[in-house]
Amino acid sequence: MPTADDSGELTRLFKALAADTRLRIVQALRGRCLCVNALAARLDLTHSATSQHLRILREAGLVRPEKRGYWVHYSLDEQRIRKWRENLSRFLDV
Repeated sequence: MPTADDSGELTRLFKALAADTRLRIVQALRGRCLCVNALAARLDLTHSATSQHLRILREAGLVRPEKRGYWVHYSLDEQRIRKWRENLSRFLDV
């Protein structure tokens, strides 16, 4: 049975993934790290829009930043995603 904490975490996840652009960012980051400029170019977004979407994904715990020189590269937080997958399975009782 999921706990209230599990439900709250899942709600944050679903809210973060509710925008098509953020889903596209998550897909673009599968298996690689990209900086804001690279993501913006790949997804045909402005730097500012990309940064705002990354902020929401970062706050939800889906992506993590890593400073490399002048640039910040983003990657998926695989450990957090595994945890959410487990929570979702418990929630759905799959």
